[in-house]
Amino acid sequence: MILHTIFFYLFSGITIASALMVISSRNPVHSVLFLILAFFNAAGLFVMLGAEFLAMLLVVVYVGAVAVLFLFVVMMLDVDFTELRQGFLQYLPVGALIGVVLLAELLIVLSGWAFAPNVAGNAVQPIPDMNQVTNTAAIGRLLYTHYIFFFQIAGFVLLVAMIGAIVLTLRHKPRVKRQNIADQVARSQKVDMRPVEPGKGI
Repeated sequence: MILHTIFFYLFSGITIASALMVISSRNPVHSVLFLILAFFNAAGLFVMLGAEFLAMLLVVVYVGAVAVLFLFVVMMLDVDFTELRQGFLQYLPVGALIGVVLLAELLIVLSGWAFAPNVAGNAVQPIPDMNQVTNTAAIGRLLYTHYIFFFQIAGFVLLVAMIGAIVLTLRHKPRVKRQNIADQVARSQKVDMRPVEPGKGI
């Protein structure tokens, strides 16, 4: 029990410290590396809770895909951060004002927020017995039965975000040659003979 507590505080402390370094580090590459460290320690906490599937999912998806993608993007894009920081001070009062307003709104909401007596029992579905099913089967059973509509809504939101990203990055260049299928189908079937000068095209 003592060893379990030591590892819990160790993983938790490293996770919190890594999260603070992510937002305070000046070098974006260091921020991504600290983010990967935070993900690994969060996966360790999931393993201690008996959720090995969530730990593996966190490492494979977030560390293996998202964080590494961030790292490649940050390293490949040669961004001049000194130029970006030149106009930082002139926007500091506006940013501080927005932060204070958001903090006040959060405090107002949290101070007057409370669960109704019967909401907590109806909102949370009972967790299956871990001695009878694995954590993977328990997550799948809850996710695809009780929360199937929320799962579909989340998938739809991700689909809309993916389509929006494609539309925003799509650029039509005027000099790029493309096929127009409608013009090709509607063109006349007869052959048009034209005289062509030697060494020149049509």
